[in-house]
Amino acid sequence: MFAIVREPIHVGSVIEAVVDRNAGAIVTFLGTVRELTNGKKTVYLQYEAYESMAQKKLQQIGREIVARFPHAKVAIVHRVGRLDITDIAVAIAVSTPHRADAYEANRYAIERIKEIVPIWKKEYWEDGEMWVGDQKETVRYDGGAPREEEV
Repeated sequence: MFAIVREPIHVGSVIEAVVDRNAGAIVTFLGTVRELTNGKKTVYLQYEAYESMAQKKLQQIGREIVARFPHAKVAIVHRVGRLDITDIAVAIAVSTPHRADAYEANRYAIERIKEIVPIWKKEYWEDGEMWVGDQKETVRYDGGAPREEEV
């Protein structure tokens, strides 16, 4: 299961996608919308994605994990649209025969999402707003959303 969705993420479905009789561990990660970012009070976030490419990149991350951990099962779902405080933005589940591998694979997944998946967010604060150009927050789009040539 690798998906970009507009509705709330059903965590149970993400976990069920990786259940395996030979797995000794399932590790889940839920990325949620926090209220304070760098001292600013967030009102809500708006996520946008180049959806077809984002889904392919999520699948690529799954393949990378299985290449490193051959018995792993991976599911990643990222939500787009308006997300309020405490909403789940991303859910990752990884199962492996041993817990250490599941933890490592899950952390790898979230870091790779931030590196290669074309998802952007606009942060809305009490006193303004800003497009964050990438999920590692190293690029800003002061003039608005990314232009097509920047995707």
